[in-house]
Amino acid sequence: MPPQKERIPSSWALSPSQQDGHSPSLKLHSSDPSLPFEFSFEAVRPNVFRTIFQSETHPVPPYPSVLQMEAKLEGIQPTVTSTDKSRKIQMADITANVDFAGETPLVSILIEGQNFPILQDLPNRGYVVDGEGIAHYTRYNRNTLHVGLGEKAAPMNLSGRRFELSATDSFGYDAYRTDPLYKNIPLLINATPEGCVATFSTSHGRGQYSIGSEMDGMWGFYKVYRHDYGGLEEYTIVGKTLKDVVRTYADLAGYPLLVPRWAFGYLSGGMKYSMLDEPPAHEAMMEFARKLREHDIPCSAHQMSSGYTVSATPPKTRNVFTWNRHRFPDPEGWIKAYHELGIRLIANIKPYVIGSHPDYEKLKAAGALFTDPRTGKTAVTKLWSAGGGESADGGHIDFTSKAGFDWWYNGVKELAQQGIDCMWNDNNEYTIPDDDWHCALDLPLLSPLPNVPIPQPGVASRKVGVWGRNMHTELHGKASHDALVAVNPDTRPFVLTRSATAGTMRFAASTWSGDNVTSWAGMKGANALSLNAGMSLLQCYGHDIGGFEGPQPGPELLLRWVQLGIHSPRFAINCFKTAADNNSVGDVIEPWMYPSITHLIRRAIKRRYALIPYLYALMLESHRSATPPQRWTGWGYESDPEVWTNPAITDGETQYWLGDALLIGGVYESGVSKGRMYLPRAADTESDEGYMNTNAPFQYLEAGQWVDIDAEWHGAGIPVLARVGAAIPVGRDVQVLSAGESENVADLPRDDYRGVEIFPPRGQSKAGQWHVTVWREDDGVSAVGKNRVSSYALAYTATGAASAAGEIRVRFERDESSGFVVPWRALVVILPPGDERKVVSDDGKVVVEIGVDEHSRNRFELQG
Repeated sequence: MPPQKERIPSSWALSPSQQDGHSPSLKLHSSDPSLPFEFSFEAVRPNVFRTIFQSETHPVPPYPSVLQMEAKLEGIQPTVTSTDKSRKIQMADITANVDFAGETPLVSILIEGQNFPILQDLPNRGYVVDGEGIAHYTRYNRNTLHVGLGEKAAPMNLSGRRFELSATDSFGYDAYRTDPLYKNIPLLINATPEGCVATFSTSHGRGQYSIGSEMDGMWGFYKVYRHDYGGLEEYTIVGKTLKDVVRTYADLAGYPLLVPRWAFGYLSGGMKYSMLDEPPAHEAMMEFARKLREHDIPCSAHQMSSGYTVSATPPKTRNVFTWNRHRFPDPEGWIKAYHELGIRLIANIKPYVIGSHPDYEKLKAAGALFTDPRTGKTAVTKLWSAGGGESADGGHIDFTSKAGFDWWYNGVKELAQQGIDCMWNDNNEYTIPDDDWHCALDLPLLSPLPNVPIPQPGVASRKVGVWGRNMHTELHGKASHDALVAVNPDTRPFVLTRSATAGTMRFAASTWSGDNVTSWAGMKGANALSLNAGMSLLQCYGHDIGGFEGPQPGPELLLRWVQLGIHSPRFAINCFKTAADNNSVGDVIEPWMYPSITHLIRRAIKRRYALIPYLYALMLESHRSATPPQRWTGWGYESDPEVWTNPAITDGETQYWLGDALLIGGVYESGVSKGRMYLPRAADTESDEGYMNTNAPFQYLEAGQWVDIDAEWHGAGIPVLARVGAAIPVGRDVQVLSAGESENVADLPRDDYRGVEIFPPRGQSKAGQWHVTVWREDDGVSAVGKNRVSSYALAYTATGAASAAGEIRVRFERDESSGFVVPWRALVVILPPGDERKVVSDDGKVVVEIGVDEHSRNRFELQG
């Protein structure tokens, strides 16, 4: 943390142009001659406000992480009340008040029906100059839930803790203690049963957030956001629920991108394969692919670690955009062969070059790297380049440099033209040692900046710290994204990124929690990371199953982690198991490494493939509405007091929703054969029909209670409960050809089967209600804007008990007016095991009973 040098601009008054007391905005200036700051507050949406606190010496971020939101109140006429020292803006059920009679402006925001403001500045200390940066103090709402900040250590509830707002390569981190991790997203959401508020800073720079971890007898309980350089541009978003706030945040930051449908399959990996010289890596990886087939384990893509870029001759260091021609003598031919086995390739690329890189001198000469102002020469730092923890001198690509951006763009284009399917932007945290290094700032796309002009050479505002080192993470994503679009304009670009800012996810479609450690605690804590990530729009998110670093997982831990991991948006097994005598190659986690559980691993992975239609529908919904596929237990159940008051729920470590149909539990200790879960109760208790255990003994359970679910590790697996009345679309339990793929080089089966697993009540549906599920599908590969999305709706009601005398009446509708027609023409309705009721059509469709499947479930086909 930098030295504290707080000063408070005072004597605030309306700016001369702001005398209109009826405007839903105001601009103030401080008459303090030593601190001539400006403050503005503006309603930009019915539930969004923008605050700016700046001066000539402390301008707002020159390259904000989001585009400025235009004022658009959508026909709502605010009620504005003004005095000489205050302005109140009322829109619907939200009231914002700015009082500037004290030493600092005092903003309060109240939701109708609340007894206290959901957000309020700290009187006389709200907006503070702190050295070269600022601090923003607000009241701390004790005993409420705080979430967000992109990716932070468990538990999910961030209350009472302090965090660094930065990103670093936290190799082998502790899921409960390490801070910072890989993401820098200064979005904090305060959630309560009565309403929610989010505050978001547009800075790419470093800072801190203290969320009630500080208090003072003078100032009481407070939160404080600090950043190291410049003024403050902050958005405040108000909503009744987390869903409202997250969706509005997506209006500002951008909705999650779509990944190709195949990316929801098993993604294999392991640094060892691409690091081998004998047998050469291309042979080792072909052998791995053959073993997958031998063990009947489907795999959709392989994460190629950076070993393919290691120089074949000393010094054997990593040189991005090069191929080791001993390990891969014919990259194009090898890529083609891998594709013919049905496995796509995800190539690791790192945004730095070391001194021995073939292009290092060229990039230095072109100004593509940072400059050290003390020497006037290219800045040099230590970079990971060889084995575990080994380094060499070099420099990061300066993505504000046209030479650097273009070099990267062309390197990605070449990889894509060779056949690489996804770019893995790795090691892009920009952990450089000096914020005073200078950026080039000659990239044309930087010229129409919203706030400040491009500085002239040599001025202080060229500093990396002023612009925010993580702006390079965003531009890194853009360079990879744009190159993929240039090569395949009709296919959605797929960039996987390790680090991220709010703006990065406009270009990167997926991310994960980085280099985690093998442990039971790490598996458990990862759930909390996922939930905060999802609320920060990192919604195609996952973890390295089994742990990236640390010891090999034992059979029990590996199986539990796979069973949990198949119920997350991203499912990947990737690791670098270093040892004292081997920090270069490392060992790998393979699905068949423990023969005693291989059949259970296979069953779990095949279940993952069967779930892809459901998972993909959730991702389409994420893209449309910013609703995360993986959700906190209280999401949609805000009226249940237990979700707010029980730490086992607010910590977010042991259970979560996957969509709105499946409540996922887990087992987080060795030797434990039960999973404890809470079953949230809906606000409408008249229609709430409770839950059903999807595993034996398939019991029905009332909502609003804690239960212990059988979960023998050699049995059915972790607890997975279905909401009664829900339905999930399912497909084949193998890799299939997406509807939009014209070439079938791997001879994959078509995606021409669709089942729907339904979970009807044990007896008659309450009050004869119909349970409706709508899901969407597209061709799985087309670029957004060129993809046509169709929707499908299944409704059902139970008219009797789960015996042969009962019936399940169904209605099915398809809307393919978009022009996309699914390859499947019939729909198979799948009942739970033991349910002997007949399925009959309520809308005249032919229903054919097609028998029991391998899981003892009765099936009925709706034809036509």
